[in-house]
Amino acid sequence: MTAESDLAFDPWDPAFVADPYPAFAELRARGRVLYYEPSDQWLVPHHADVAALLRDRRLGRTYQHRFTHEDFGRTPPPPEHEPFHTLNDHGMLDLEPPDHTRIRRLVSKAFTPRTVERLKPYVRALADDLVARLVAAGGGDLLRDVAEPLPVAVIAEMLGIPESDRAPLRPWSADICGMYELNPSEETAAKAVRASRDFSDYLRALIAARREEPGDDLVSGLIAAHDEDDDRLTEQEMISTCVLLLNAGHEATVNATTNGWLALFRAPDQLAALRADHSLVPSAVEELMRYDTPLQLFERWVLDEIEIDGTTIPRGAEIAMLFGSANHDPAVFTDPDRLDLTRRDNPHISFSAGIHYCIGAPLARIELAASMTSLLEQAPTLRLAMVGMLGLIAALYVVASVLRLSGEESSGRAEPVLAGAVGRLR
Repeated sequence: MTAESDLAFDPWDPAFVADPYPAFAELRARGRVLYYEPSDQWLVPHHADVAALLRDRRLGRTYQHRFTHEDFGRTPPPPEHEPFHTLNDHGMLDLEPPDHTRIRRLVSKAFTPRTVERLKPYVRALADDLVARLVAAGGGDLLRDVAEPLPVAVIAEMLGIPESDRAPLRPWSADICGMYELNPSEETAAKAVRASRDFSDYLRALIAARREEPGDDLVSGLIAAHDEDDDRLTEQEMISTCVLLLNAGHEATVNATTNGWLALFRAPDQLAALRADHSLVPSAVEELMRYDTPLQLFERWVLDEIEIDGTTIPRGAEIAMLFGSANHDPAVFTDPDRLDLTRRDNPHISFSAGIHYCIGAPLARIELAASMTSLLEQAPTLRLAMVGMLGLIAALYVVASVLRLSGEESSGRAEPVLAGAVGRLR
């Protein structure tokens, strides 16, 4: 068991948040599993272990399908947080089989390869329009003007949420995700509870409207969907699924977009190669997701005692799988700290693995490729003006991603330039 003072891992340190990869290298050198007392978690930094544990059914996203809080040695959440936990605990990301299997099977009908492929023209047209507005203004805020509105609009369109109702979606999502912070404050918890209640109320009304007048959208599909045993989603499962799809359907894409462009500006040779050859976009998307992993940490509960490299981890413990560290493991990736847009052997785990593999991964790839291509084509002289850190939000640790663009005169016309802050770490 390694004491906290012995580890460079420190999610409260802005320097660590800005660049965690040297600390991750130290963790990998120290061992395959290390105990971190401040969060009462076992840190797993190696690719092979993370990949295996994501598929290990002795671990779970929840334990409540097998144990009560008391059985598991955990304190139940306070009653005033109930709206958040009702919403969170009925989404498939925080469920285990058989409920997870049933819900994922129904939702996956909306994410078939054919369905996602049909979205390509819509996604590309939306990306082109967003980038065109940014270029026409001579600059702006990359997060606000491109990175966020693209995936939010796509998932809202899939769900059938009218454009006039979309303004609160991102604020609701941000407030709900605040509850995933390490030891969230009462103010953060209150905002998450309020957003959970408001978002649930809105979706409950939308579901009622779609029952009366079904449309060609995911909410209508969820109402009608059932498997061969005629197992239907409950109304709460539908609400939780819609919120999960919105939250998960944009957060990684937003982080990957902003982190990715910062990485490109810091590697001018790679950016030049990409500008010269747009056919590199698909491999660039994969490499940028590996190089600065958009969602850095995922947790699992130990449902049955396991052993890692001679260390026994008891039932009731929590494991923190470090995706960013795994994606920089030299045992798997050649020269892992170098950005290489032509990297072919790239088994990154940014979309997780096992039964909780990201159901929206194909759509995220389409969104990332569309925004990157639009920026390359319409803003070939895009450049970074300044970078600053905004702070920690969401999950164990995250930095808000903001890029601001401003116009400067060059060769008689305005060039879009990036300024602001790019976040990393979740």
